[in-house]
Order: sequence, then structure tokens, then C-alpha cells
Amino acid sequence: MDIADVASDLSQALYSDQQIQDRIAQLATQIDADYADRADQDLILVGVLNGAVMVMADLARKLKTHCQMEWMAISSYGSGTTSSGVLRPLKDLSVDVTGRHILVVEDIIDTGLTLSYLVDNLRSRGPASVEVMTAFRKPEAIKCPVDVKYVGFDIPAQFVVGYGLDYAGRYRNLTGLGVLDPKVYAQG
Repeated sequence: MDIADVASDLSQALYSDQQIQDRIAQLATQIDADYADRADQDLILVGVLNGAVMVMADLARKLKTHCQMEWMAISSYGSGTTSSGVLRPLKDLSVDVTGRHILVVEDIIDTGLTLSYLVDNLRSRGPASVEVMTAFRKPEAIKCPVDVKYVGFDIPAQFVVGYGLDYAGRYRNLTGLGVLDPKVYAQG
């Protein structure tokens, strides 16, 4: 789905599919360089469901570094437009990460609460390293700072949809990123 297909639902288009793909390619190049000396073991990409599906797939395809893909799910939203602040673990890893290099792949960092919880949880399992990559970050909304090594784009503290980010299950398949017009969620 393209931005033009839902233009009436958006108050602003932020990034096109091409801009996002170009930035993910740049980040993949940087990640490849950073993990080049660790070729003795595959990098474990830990995607945060459901939003990170798009960025995880695109990043993994652009990497030249061997990697394993794992998934975790931790919810802090529900169907609203702001974080509830209550974390619910929904799915855990299926591999032991002791002594392994982990790259957490996020779609967006909003308050940082979910990511902080996740990074602390992963570090408690004895990995060699834990780094974070996010497609989007809202610096003005962060309440719980977390070190993020790879950032696609810093965006305004508005409710955005597309590229894996949804509102009530919709817009995840939008290839670009846009600000959802408040009239859309005022109706619900």
C-alpha cells in the first residue's frame, strides 16, 4: 500500500518507501562493518513483534553478515494511540543467547519503556553484546533512555503509521511513513 492510497487518512507524509529503503541499506552497511570481526558466530537479530516485521525483513536482506532471526513480543499499546505503560510479554526467544551477539531490531522507539525492559531482559541472559537498531525514534517522547546504536530517522512526537506501524491493526502494510490524521482515531 502506498501513501497515495491512504492520503486522506494522513495529516502529513514523512518518508517514502525509497527514503526508508535507502536508510535501511546505509544502516546495514554500518552494521556489516561493525560486526566484520565477529564472523566466528552469526549475529542474532531479535525483532520485536509485530511492528518490526518490515524493518527486520528489509535489514536482514541487506546485510552481508550471517545472521539468525529471532522474535520477541512485548506489548505496551493495545489499540490506542499512546503507550499504556503496562508491559505484557507475549513471546520469548527460542534460542540460548549466552555468549552471542544480539542486535535488537525495533520499528519505533516512543517512550523507551518497552525497549528498556527488553534490553535489560536480554542482558540478564549473558550475551556477548546487545545493541539496538530502530527504524524510527521520537526523541521528544522518550521517558526511559536507552542507548540506540543505529537509528533510521528521528521523527516528531506524533502518532505515525506505516512500515510496520499500525493503528488498530491497520496501515502496517503502508510502505512509507505518515502522521495519522487525528480525525481517524477520533471516530473510534
